[in-house]
Amino acid sequence: MGFFEHLEELRWTLIKCAVVFGLFVTLIAYWVDDFGRILNWPLDRVHADYPKMNTDLVTNSPMGVFSVIIDICLIGGLVMSLPFFLFFVGQFIAPALTKRELKVLLPTCAAAFVLFLGGASFGYFLLTPSTIRVAFELNQLMHYTVMWTADRYYSLLIWLVLGMGAAFEFPLLIVLAVYMGFIEVATLRKYRRHAIVVIFIIAAVITPTPDPINQSLFAIPLIVLYEIAILVASQLKRRRKDEVIEV
Repeated sequence: MGFFEHLEELRWTLIKCAVVFGLFVTLIAYWVDDFGRILNWPLDRVHADYPKMNTDLVTNSPMGVFSVIIDICLIGGLVMSLPFFLFFVGQFIAPALTKRELKVLLPTCAAAFVLFLGGASFGYFLLTPSTIRVAFELNQLMHYTVMWTADRYYSLLIWLVLGMGAAFEFPLLIVLAVYMGFIEVATLRKYRRHAIVVIFIIAAVITPTPDPINQSLFAIPLIVLYEIAILVASQLKRRRKDEVIEV
């Protein structure tokens, strides 16, 4: 294919991504009330443990509800379109890859999606309710009235869910770095303690509450994934050595 043919193929790839994104945004906008209930689930879960807690979200400006709806539609559409984006981009670059590169690309894309989904689920089902619970208990301790705005709650939810989804890609980056020869497995093992400290520092920065419980909830899965990444990278390294010996 010539240069302009590649541009045409890229244009159609972007068009397909835009169409899928627009379709999901439209579907979410049509059922925005139902999606709102889904997003409120972490709040409702905590309310079940604290019946006196006021979980009614408020807006503090006439146009606040529009900002909330737009955020729900755009962020929801982006998350639901992500698997299709990966598929379309994979279709675009696949003809230029060798068989060996394709063997790496497909598992990498699948692992990236599974890890992101696992991290997002962890943030939604565990980290967000825990954060809300701690925040409510601190408000009770200080005798403050709880009245949270919808935009702040959804910002917190998006930050924790998407942040955990992105953070769970961390072990995949380690495995790829070892596979491409940028870093050695022995180095990862040598600086394991340093990595744990860095993970806890990142957890302290990302988690919205300063309590050690939420920081540990964020850090412990990443430490476990770090150890799993070392094991997987070791297996890949050993397999590559065996392939070289056979050749």
